[in-house]
Amino acid sequence: MTQRLNLTKLVPHVHKAMFALGDAAMRGLDPALTHLVLLRASQINRCAFCIDMHTKDARHLGESEERISLVAAFDEAPGFFSEKERAALALTEAATVLTDGFVPDAVYERAAAHFEEQELAQLIAVIALINAWNRLNVSARTEGGHYRPGMFAR
Repeated sequence: MTQRLNLTKLVPHVHKAMFALGDAAMRGLDPALTHLVLLRASQINRCAFCIDMHTKDARHLGESEERISLVAAFDEAPGFFSEKERAALALTEAATVLTDGFVPDAVYERAAAHFEEQELAQLIAVIALINAWNRLNVSARTEGGHYRPGMFAR
């Protein structure tokens, strides 16, 4: 598969705005949880670039190989993920796939039971943002495998 467009070069103002939005969305969230959420949405969306990035970033932050490997089956691995993490990952799946066009009340309420309102709003913003990044990269066929932790440090 060949990359179609280099969005970083063609629309740098969009990338800059997306990075700023990411900084705002992630403010106050646990970085370890955030990387699990970013990785799970990227897996669902089959975004090779983002899967590569968030796997490497999670590993760089000290995430275990077991948890990285099992994030795709988080509800089947309760010994590796807290109930709060599993609730966040379930919300990630629901908001990424949007089955029947909405996030089911039970999924939202599960997450709301573990997150303060402000933190839940931040989490929803992160989920929306990673889905936008995934769609940009999948559409442009941004190639995975070349990311290095910190390469987009601002």
